[in-house]
Amino acid sequence: MVSVTDDISDLFAHGTPSPDAWLDRVLPEAGEEERELLRTAWDVAVETYNGEVRHSGESYLEHSLAVASILAGLKLDSQSIAAGLLHDGPAVCSGKQWSACCARVGDDVAALVDGVGRMDVISELHDDARDEAADDDDTTSRTDALRRMLLAMAQDIRVVFIKLAERLHDLRTLRGHPDAVQQRVARETRDIYAPLAHRLGIWQVKWEMEDLCFRYLEPETYKRVARLLREKRQDRERYIREVTDQLNAALERAGIEADVYGRPKHIYSIWKKMQRKGLGFHELFDIRAMRVMVRDVASCYATLGVVHSLWRHIPKEFDDYITTPKENDYQSLHTAVVGPEGKTLEVQIRTWEMHEQAELGVAAHWRYKEGGQSRDARFEQKLAWLRQLLEWGREDGAGDDFIDRFKAEIFEDRVYVISPKGDVLDLPKGATPLDFAYYIHSDVGHRCRGGKVNGRMVPLTYELRNGDQVEILTSRRGTPSRDWLNASRGYLRTSRARSRVRAWFRQQDHDKNVAAGRQILDRELHRLGVQDMNLEKLADKSRYTGMDDFLAAIGRGDISSGYLAGLVGDHVLPRRDPADGLPQGPAPAGGEHTDEVSIYGVGNLLTRQAGCCKPAPGDPVVGFITRGEGVTIHRRDCKNVRRLMETAPERIIDVSWSRHSEQKYPVDIQVDAYDRQGLLRDITAILTNEKVNVTGVNTATGSQDHQARMTLTVEIGDVTQMSRLMDRIATLRNVRDVRRKT
Repeated sequence: MVSVTDDISDLFAHGTPSPDAWLDRVLPEAGEEERELLRTAWDVAVETYNGEVRHSGESYLEHSLAVASILAGLKLDSQSIAAGLLHDGPAVCSGKQWSACCARVGDDVAALVDGVGRMDVISELHDDARDEAADDDDTTSRTDALRRMLLAMAQDIRVVFIKLAERLHDLRTLRGHPDAVQQRVARETRDIYAPLAHRLGIWQVKWEMEDLCFRYLEPETYKRVARLLREKRQDRERYIREVTDQLNAALERAGIEADVYGRPKHIYSIWKKMQRKGLGFHELFDIRAMRVMVRDVASCYATLGVVHSLWRHIPKEFDDYITTPKENDYQSLHTAVVGPEGKTLEVQIRTWEMHEQAELGVAAHWRYKEGGQSRDARFEQKLAWLRQLLEWGREDGAGDDFIDRFKAEIFEDRVYVISPKGDVLDLPKGATPLDFAYYIHSDVGHRCRGGKVNGRMVPLTYELRNGDQVEILTSRRGTPSRDWLNASRGYLRTSRARSRVRAWFRQQDHDKNVAAGRQILDRELHRLGVQDMNLEKLADKSRYTGMDDFLAAIGRGDISSGYLAGLVGDHVLPRRDPADGLPQGPAPAGGEHTDEVSIYGVGNLLTRQAGCCKPAPGDPVVGFITRGEGVTIHRRDCKNVRRLMETAPERIIDVSWSRHSEQKYPVDIQVDAYDRQGLLRDITAILTNEKVNVTGVNTATGSQDHQARMTLTVEIGDVTQMSRLMDRIATLRNVRDVRRKT
């Protein structure tokens, strides 16, 4: 049988192979009943694809055979492999024709193909994750599609394997595509499919996906690391042969039956470790690595003793994943030693069963038997998280919460912490003590007023780490704070906790929420420096009907400050009313575009941002035609532009921001605070973390009241980024107010 990473393109060197030649290559041990099903699927695939070619120029048939071969390498059953052959069928033939094909291969294979099609929604989730202020009009339909996809996954996990195999082959054949396509597919795979393979423990697929994505996303870095590996390849292989001989001899003397060989290195994992630990290539311990395969667990620890008796162990470079497996059931012993010639050497020790689990993950627990499928207890346990997600979908009424939770569970790493009772709980990486409190119980979260980690008080924004022991301090009648829902302040990182807080506020008095929402909205508009905003139109841009519902949603915490900033940025600029010379209504289509703004009614003109009001993307703006300097862009509420409306209205033109501009714009932010040592340093640290460039700083402190006033001129991309930046500065000690200077 071929391995997952084998390439079968040589089978097509002399034309399309016969089904038996292909089966002999990828599934030599298959029984006659399995071979018959796959021959039928082959015939259906040839007739269905009928020479059709994909966008890449490769035939549908060759692509489907490659996908089916990867599934055979994962040791899946004949139904899965048949579905891999036919997974593109619905895309290339009519519904009636596909129904006839389904009748030939059976309902089980057809259901798998249908399940693979449902997984396409996962790409839409990736696009939404990259645009936090995306329109929510289609949230319900995306939520329903997500539920259908999860249901297909939970009912038959084989659809995930087929989708992963399809994406892996897409990556292998991506080289001839345009750069933009390579980047999009690689980024989506890195963010979604590789983590999904990791969650299911399918390491062979995960590592190859990550290396291929790295090649397209960071081509120069990839080449540099690959070159470093090649330069040391001969020396490394010679060294591994020598230490393998030494270890084999020592294991034979100890009476331990084992296979010892060099472990392949993955370029992405090497680069990631260099980045994470801040090490150079030659400082890594596992460039030279070997793996030892033994019969049982007792032999694993006996082998560890032999390794440590041969070579000196490097402190803090030992991990026991047998006693404490990873969340995806990965088990192995990892150790690093100083081997011959004083060179570092990593050694992995595992049983053959552990190795199969490590390479194939959940797929290792799938066994095809005549008359049905047999699954063991660990397989069922592994699928429990999918069913749990479905339960959360029924429990969380709001579709966006369900989608957020799915992203967190599938696409984020986990952190393992310990409760006061000694229970080990897993949370998404980045979770806080407040997230932990809501994980325990909603009431504990509502009444939470502090947290202890390893016996010491920590802020509620503290980021939990593996092994932390967490204790929650509560008040008798505590209630949540609306600040907890402000993502920029960092109190809550999990969608589960945020949904509990929103639910609490949703149950409170409606009138109070409307009043609180009015205060929050006024404060946010003041902070953003926005004046004369039509609040009714702003409410219409949201998904809420009516001003009261909009304000109540803000008061409950359903609408964040970032979302408000996005609404303000998307506000439609009215067209010009002849009575007052101000623009009123949407600008006409067909405008000419520059990199920063769209100019309507004239050809492309040179543009520059006015220094008086410093407009940023998202601000309502107008243009003023200057003499010899093109068009100056002003904010609509700028005092100077109102004067120009009166003195030279004929030189005012309609403009709007270009949607695809990556330009940075200078904005003045005013910070009022009680002066203290280190205040400017802390603000600078936030600006650095947000990757915001500072072009000017002006500070003044009153000698008597010690009130500090700072004006920061920063370069931002849009109003949403500015809002997030001000939120973070507002959390600093002694800061009283942060707003845009107008």
